[in-house]
Amino acid sequence: MPTVGVSRDALFAHLGRTYTDEEFDELAFEFGVELDEITSEREEATKSNTVNLSKDQLSRLSDEVIYKIDVPANRYDLLCIEGISRSLKVFLGDMDAPEFRVTKASDEDVAAMTVMKSNVDTIRPYVVSAILRDVAFDEARYQSFIELQDQLHRNLCRQRTLVAIGTHDMDEVKGPFTYDARPPKDIKFVPLTHTDEGTEFDGASLMKHYETEASCKHLKPYVPIIKDSPLYPVVLDSEGTVLSLPPIINGSKSRITLNTKNVFIECTATDLTKANIVLDTVVAMFSEYAADPFTVEPVTVNYVDESQKVVDSYVSPQMYCRKETASVKFVNSLIGIDVDPEPMAQLCNKIQLGPARILPATDEEEGPL
Repeated sequence: MPTVGVSRDALFAHLGRTYTDEEFDELAFEFGVELDEITSEREEATKSNTVNLSKDQLSRLSDEVIYKIDVPANRYDLLCIEGISRSLKVFLGDMDAPEFRVTKASDEDVAAMTVMKSNVDTIRPYVVSAILRDVAFDEARYQSFIELQDQLHRNLCRQRTLVAIGTHDMDEVKGPFTYDARPPKDIKFVPLTHTDEGTEFDGASLMKHYETEASCKHLKPYVPIIKDSPLYPVVLDSEGTVLSLPPIINGSKSRITLNTKNVFIECTATDLTKANIVLDTVVAMFSEYAADPFTVEPVTVNYVDESQKVVDSYVSPQMYCRKETASVKFVNSLIGIDVDPEPMAQLCNKIQLGPARILPATDEEEGPL
């Protein structure tokens, strides 16, 4: 069960309400999550057996109250403050569940990804993409954007083995884009970790560097995923600029900053279903900050063979919703409750299983649907 740490004050600001710790604990329980711990950055460091800080270093740590919330393993929408606060607001009746819209691409020639199928099939065969337009970042939103990707990488993405997320400043690169797999020595770029120095690496030397460099130890666990492959996956723009070397690191040129307005998202994967879930989750959480909230532009993904013939094609993101129909009688019997149709529809809407509608009975014995 993942644990998500959120600032108490930031969470209450999102909710537009304040609670005592006891009141929020009760709300969390009613909603279906658990307030596991109430702590702070300084308290965490003080209790840790592995972090040894001086008194001066401890004094610089924040006393801001942090809620650590345990969320169900299959609720990827609750892995960031945006998802938690939105779900609670719907649960409390303070807002309706949003309706996500996949709009028309601003430039269909640019919003395209060509996949060199025979190459990527050897290492990481799938990619899905999307574009968020006119996003407004501030420091808190930016940090949450990064933390959501980290949470997804740890959980659904299985430490990046199944899916790796790359996010890029669309205005710093030029579409259409290419997803390919190339010999490590042929992939040359300045990685995000070396933005300040501007140091360029090829794929092979970068893997060796990440295995030994202490300042990059957080990336070392991912090196074995591709290190011994004769071809490394790579995402490039139309000018050959390397956007990412998945599942390891993004390029420096396309890095997200507080000034970023248009975000290009790519998820490379060994599992296409999980790639779509991951992409939909990132879009669902952060499209709320777009100028037109809860909208996303699609990207057409074309797989080509050695002769450049398109052999497969799809559009992402899916933002897929499905409709289910069940009789009120069946739902009551399944859960062991006795709820009338109207309150049942309201309960469905409270947990974003909606908008739920009551349909006339098609079977007299089963009653309304």
